[in-house]
Amino acid sequence: MLELADIKAGETVVDLGSGDGTLCIEAAKRGANAVGIEINPFLVRISRWRAKRAGVAGQVNVIKKNFWNCPLTDIDVVFLYLWPETLERLEKKLREELKPGSRIISNNFPIKNWAPIAEKNHVYLYPVRDLYGAEPVKK
Repeated sequence: MLELADIKAGETVVDLGSGDGTLCIEAAKRGANAVGIEINPFLVRISRWRAKRAGVAGQVNVIKKNFWNCPLTDIDVVFLYLWPETLERLEKKLREELKPGSRIISNNFPIKNWAPIAEKNHVYLYPVRDLYGAEPVKK
């Protein structure tokens, strides 16, 4: 996922359903400001502890919240490892909130009706291109 994301220093990444914070920590090590959105309070505490232990706590912000209620404006990279049904529901939010130039990385499940520009080991990269609705390329 990190390889396809091609993260640059100073970019802001978000992991929706960030689990134990691994992606956020690794993105921070590559110079990104990382935001993890996780609803499970235990995993939020684990993620924060892991970020501190990795020396990137200043670059990682893990929030206990439902990602449906979090705005995605000003995000450069979105990491997703979600069920296909959830990805389908999430399409509208991604289209409406992400800025042009953002990148969406989906692990294991492609986003229905969207054409990835790259795929490696069941990880899919979608660019946000359209200035009018920020919609990735459709199939």
